[in-house]
Amino acid sequence: MGSLVVSKSRTCIKHLCTSWVVNPLYLRPALACLPQQNIMHAVRFIINPHTQYYSTKGDGQAHGRGAKEKGFTPRTRPAFPNSVFTAGTGWGGYRRSSSKPDRFEMRMMEGLLAANADINIAKSLLAYEVQDKGTLSYELLLRYLTLCVMGRHHSEVFDTYDIMRTCFKTLDTGASSLFIKGLSQTERWREALEVLEGMKKALLPSPRNYSDAIAGAALHGDAEMSWKLYDELLDLGLVPNQDTWQCLFQSGITRRGQEDKLFSVLSYMRDNQIYPEEPLIQTIKAWFESLPDQKWSGTFSYVVPSGECKNCSASLESIQLTEEEYAELKDTVMKKVIEGSDVFKKTTPEELKSFKSFVKQRPPFDVVIDGLNVANTTPKASHSETLLAVVSELHQQGLNILVLGRKHMLHPSRNWDRQNMNKIKQKAHCFFTENISEDDPFLLYAALHSGVHCNFLSRDLMRDHKACLPDSATRRLFFKWQRGHQLVISHYVPGKRVRFQRISAYDTIIQTSGSSWHIPYDENRGDRATYEVPQKWLCLTQGH
Repeated sequence: MGSLVVSKSRTCIKHLCTSWVVNPLYLRPALACLPQQNIMHAVRFIINPHTQYYSTKGDGQAHGRGAKEKGFTPRTRPAFPNSVFTAGTGWGGYRRSSSKPDRFEMRMMEGLLAANADINIAKSLLAYEVQDKGTLSYELLLRYLTLCVMGRHHSEVFDTYDIMRTCFKTLDTGASSLFIKGLSQTERWREALEVLEGMKKALLPSPRNYSDAIAGAALHGDAEMSWKLYDELLDLGLVPNQDTWQCLFQSGITRRGQEDKLFSVLSYMRDNQIYPEEPLIQTIKAWFESLPDQKWSGTFSYVVPSGECKNCSASLESIQLTEEEYAELKDTVMKKVIEGSDVFKKTTPEELKSFKSFVKQRPPFDVVIDGLNVANTTPKASHSETLLAVVSELHQQGLNILVLGRKHMLHPSRNWDRQNMNKIKQKAHCFFTENISEDDPFLLYAALHSGVHCNFLSRDLMRDHKACLPDSATRRLFFKWQRGHQLVISHYVPGKRVRFQRISAYDTIIQTSGSSWHIPYDENRGDRATYEVPQKWLCLTQGH
C-alpha cells in the first residue's frame, strides 16, 4: 500500500508525512497544503519517544478536525516505567535475537493482536519502527488499527483515522471496514457513514459493514437512519446478520414507533427460513414483553410430534403444501430450474430429454435417491454396499424407488462392486447420467413429476436452485417442500438396518395466529443444513 516516511530528527517532526512510497493503485497525497499543526496532531502520539499519551480506552472524545488537543495529556516521564518496551527501546534487542528478522514488526504486531495486548506496547512498537526505519508501513498501521478497534480504544482509532484519511485518498476494504466498526461505536459515528459511502464507489459493502453502521445509528438514537441503512442493505440483495436484527429489536425496546418495521423483520426471517440465535431470541422476547398495553408473555417451549406447542397447546402449521401451493411450486421449478438456461451447464438437452421420457414411462416414484451423495454417507463401507443397504431398506417398505447415479458407478472397482450394483438394479429403477452432469435437476424433476407424496433422499442443500427462484414467496414454498420431503439417514452401521430421520408433521418456521407467535430458534451458533431444523421454540401469547 505504502509507507509513512518519518525523519529520525526530532527537529523535523513538523515536516512529517511529506514523503510517501505508494502502490501505483493509490494516488500520492498532497499534504504540503495541510496546516502543520494538523499533521503534528495526527502523528505525534506515535513519534515522541519521551512522552506518554495515555490510552483512552472507551473514551469518546474526538481529537481531529478542529477538536481541542486536551484529549491527549502529555506527561514528561518515561512511557512505560515497568516495561522493557519503553519508547520502543526493547524491540531492537528482540529483532537482533530473532531467527527471522524479516518482517519482524509485522510478526510482533500480529502477536500483540492475537494476545489482545496493552495498546501502549503496540504504540512502543510503532515508535521503534519510526526510530529504526523512519517509516511506518500501511500494513503495520492496519494491524495497529485492528488492535485499537477490537479493544475499543476510541481516541487511538480517531488518530489513526485522521492519519490515514489525510495521507491516502482511498483506503482498502480492510481499513474501511475497521473504521466503520470503530467510528460507529463513538460520537463520530456519522463519519462511519462517509467511509461506507466511499467504499460503495469501489465495491459492494458486506452485511457486516452495514451492521456496524446500523448499530452506530441505533446506538446514538437515530432510528430513521438505522432503518434507511437496513432498507438499503436489503435493496442490494444482502442478507442481514443476527447482530443487525438484535440491534434493531434492542432499539425498539427503548424507542417506540418501530413496531411495523420489526414485524416485517420477522416476516423476512419467515420467508427466508432464518432462525434467530439465542442472543437474538432473548432480545425479541424482551421487545414483545415491552410493548405497552399488549400484555405479551414469552415462554421457551418445544413442540410435540403431533405439532402442538407444549406451552399453549396451539397447533402449528402443517409441513404439507396445499394442492395450489404444490402446483405453483412445480410449475415454477420446472420453468426456472429444469428448463432454465442454466440447466444445460449441468447436462445436455439430449440427456434431459431422455430422462423425461424415462420418467414418464414409469409409475410415479415414492422416493428418489441421489445415489452418489447417499453412497458417500460412511467411510466404513464401500459406496455400493452403502447404497445397496439404503435401497434394500426402502424396498422392504414396498416403495417404488428411483436411483440417480453417474455412469462411472457401473464400472467395477473397489468402491463399486458389480454384484451390489446388479442387486440395486433389481430393487429400484436406475438412471445413470454422464459423469460431468449434476444430479439435482434430474432429482427435482422426478420428485415433483411424481406428485406430492414423493420424497427424496439426499444430503444436498440445493442452495443453487433456491437462488434461481424468482421471489421470496416461491423460495419459501421450496424450503417448505424440501423440509417436508427430504429424507436424511440418521444412523447407519454396515451390517445393520438403515435408520432415517423422521419428517415432522409441522412446519418449523416463524408463524403467528395474531394472538400468538411461535419462533423456532438455534440454541447455539453453528452451521446447520437446510433440512435440519431447531428443536427449541419461543412461544409468545397475549393476555387479556
